[in-house]
Amino acid sequence: MTEQSRGERSGPFLVGDRVQLTGPKGRMHTITLEPGKMFHSHKGLLAHDDLIGRPDGSVVKNQVGIEYLALRPLLSDFVMSMPRGAAIVYPKDAAQILAQADIFPGASVVEAGVGSGALSLWLLRAIGPAGRLMSFERREDFASVARDNVATFHGADPENWSITLGDLAETLPEVAPEASVDRVVLDMLAPWECLESVGVALKPGGVLLCYIATVTQLSRVAEAIRATGEYTEPQSSETMVRGWHVQGLAVRPDHRMIAHTGFLLTARRLAPDTILPELKRRPSKTEFSDEDVEAWTPGALGERQVSDKALRRRVRAADAAATRSRDGGADAGDPSGESPAEPSGEAE
Repeated sequence: MTEQSRGERSGPFLVGDRVQLTGPKGRMHTITLEPGKMFHSHKGLLAHDDLIGRPDGSVVKNQVGIEYLALRPLLSDFVMSMPRGAAIVYPKDAAQILAQADIFPGASVVEAGVGSGALSLWLLRAIGPAGRLMSFERREDFASVARDNVATFHGADPENWSITLGDLAETLPEVAPEASVDRVVLDMLAPWECLESVGVALKPGGVLLCYIATVTQLSRVAEAIRATGEYTEPQSSETMVRGWHVQGLAVRPDHRMIAHTGFLLTARRLAPDTILPELKRRPSKTEFSDEDVEAWTPGALGERQVSDKALRRRVRAADAAATRSRDGGADAGDPSGESPAEPSGEAE
């Protein structure tokens, strides 16, 4: 990774920078600045040269006088608009993952699976150049999309990041020696299958965080962690964000909100041969039957599938954007040269 990656620049706009243009009706386009190139819309042309050298946060006019607000896109803007192979980890959850797992500069972090690379980008920013991120993914097509998205944002492939193809339970011992990892973040259908390998790689006091979608997954992974006897008592939570409309005296909650996306469960690795003191609990039903276990199986939990045709299209889009970003060339957001960050359905 360069000392200051393309996605983390500040100051005046430079050649190769991504710029987010917001039109009069709020529609956003992301372009990558090139000398002599034009941004095309049905409302006219805007020369990239009119942006190069201007300060971040400027307002520029196109050839017919339409004004655009020009800003460098935030990381949250990028992850919400980048090509997706798998569903992304939303910024609201990524922020909580960084906080609850205590991701720090210089940390050695394991992530599985990599999905579309959204969480990888947040983790890479948190660990900094001195840290190391080891990502694991079973599907090669997902890994390809993630690799291209990360390269698009940074302008290069980060040197402190690796993606290993295969099952984490089998491949982690080959990549991470015993007690060498500070943090493990599992975003997968059945994280309980990997607890043995994770327990070997994680340092005493290290944090295990599981990002899971359903209550059945949450229940099973919590019980599996307790059963190992190697971790502190699991703690679980979810994060919901509700925006507010604030204009004069018209102050009310937004009609839409980002509600449940997933649960976060954290636990810390105990030192070898440590026995956790038994917690005093109120009497409750904690036993479960074979029928309950059946409800925990990966097949019963279900998994949202992306069609092969859609996935091939997204792989091509991510690959094209990454190639242009690595070359410092054309638009890094869309093969057509224009990348709406948030399709609004409205024409400008």
